[in-house]
Order: sequence, then C-alpha cells, then structure tokens
Amino acid sequence: MRPTEIRKPRCFLVYALAPEGMSPAEANRTLNLYVEDPARGLSLYHDHFIGEPGGVVIFYVETPEQRAALEDPGPLAGWRLEVRPLIFARSPGAFDEQITFTLKAYRSADWKHLRRVNRPQYGWSEEEAELAREV
Repeated sequence: MRPTEIRKPRCFLVYALAPEGMSPAEANRTLNLYVEDPARGLSLYHDHFIGEPGGVVIFYVETPEQRAALEDPGPLAGWRLEVRPLIFARSPGAFDEQITFTLKAYRSADWKHLRRVNRPQYGWSEEEAELAREV
C-alpha cells in the first residue's frame, strides 16, 4: 500500500538497501540525509545495517504532504526502498507503547526497567556504521 493511500496519522517503517557498490560510509551519510529531512514527518528511530549497507527508519507522518514525501526517495534514489504503514503505532507515544506491550506480552519484560539497566554502549557504533560490519 502506498503512503498516499493512507488517510490517518500514523507511523511508517522504511526499509532501505543501498545500491550495490556503494560504500558503507557513503550509504550511512546518505541514509542520514533522508532521515533528517522534516518533509517526511518526525523521524522517531533509525539504525544502519551490519552487512549490506542500508538501514531502517520509523517516521511519524501526519499530513498528506508528508505521506507524499515518503513516496519521493530523495537522496535514496536508486536504493531498494520499502515503505510500510504500521497498524498499532499511530503516534510517537503509541510507538513507545507498542514496544512496552510487545516486551510484556511476549517476553514478560518491563520496558522502563530495561531502559534503566541495559544502557547502550556506543563505543564502536560510529565505526560499525562506517564499515557496515561488527567491530
């Protein structure tokens, strides 16, 4: 389903793979350009892939103009893009609540507790993003 076929505000997942031959560093920079463009709505989350250069983005999209912007690849022209509207994540708060629900319902885990005890370690993340491999 195309983003412009959606009528109500909600979150969209964008899955993006860089063209073959693009360096991981260039793919990282290009994806970041896509993420930072406010025309596509509010970017709630993004990350880059280890292995094949590319990444995933979650946008909160409210207006027809923002939905149309999701159909425009912008700096990701030539990339393999998949854009999917999400069912339960209809707002930034609902996206967070869906994380809470999934952890509790399927793993008996508490999201507030996990945020406190499993603090991220960013030691080599920048290098991993530049190389698209684990370091």
